[in-house]
Amino acid sequence: MPLWKVYHPVGAYTPQEKQAFSKAITKLYTSIPIPAFYVGVIFQEVPADSFYMGGEPRKDFVRIWIDHIARTLPEPEQRAFWVKFSDEAIAPWVKDKGFDWEFHIDETMFDLWSIHGHRPPPFQSAAEARWVQENKATAYDWKETITPPNRGRTTA
Repeated sequence: MPLWKVYHPVGAYTPQEKQAFSKAITKLYTSIPIPAFYVGVIFQEVPADSFYMGGEPRKDFVRIWIDHIARTLPEPEQRAFWVKFSDEAIAPWVKDKGFDWEFHIDETMFDLWSIHGHRPPPFQSAAEARWVQENKATAYDWKETITPPNRGRTTA
C-alpha cells in the first residue's frame, strides 16, 4: 500500500496533470503486480513562503515522501532498481517541467496494516491475484494465501 505525498509549488499541476501523474505512479506498482487500489497519491500545494531549503525559500522544488507498506525492498540491488525506476516515472512531472526534486521512501512492516478491515494477503498468493483482478479488498480463505512453489519462476 504505497502512499505518495507530493509537496509542490502552488499551481504546479492542473487537475488533469495530477490525475495523469497519479496514474503513472500507480502503473509502477500494478506492473509488479499489486492491486491498483493499494496506491494512494496526495498532492499538497506549498506556498513559496512556506518551503525553505538551506534557509532560503524555494518556488521551484517538488518534495515527494513515499510510504511503502504493502511491500519492502530488502536487498540493496532492489532498492537501487526501485529508486531508478521511480526517478524515471517522476521525471516527466518534475524534471521535464523544470522543477528540482527529491524523494525518500519509508517502509512499514507488512503485518502492521489492514485495508477495509482485512489483513492483506501474501504476495503472489491466489487471494492477492483476486484482489488485483477485482481491484478491491475482500475476505479470503486461508487456502488462498498459499503461494504456489514455482509461481514467477521458470525452469531450465
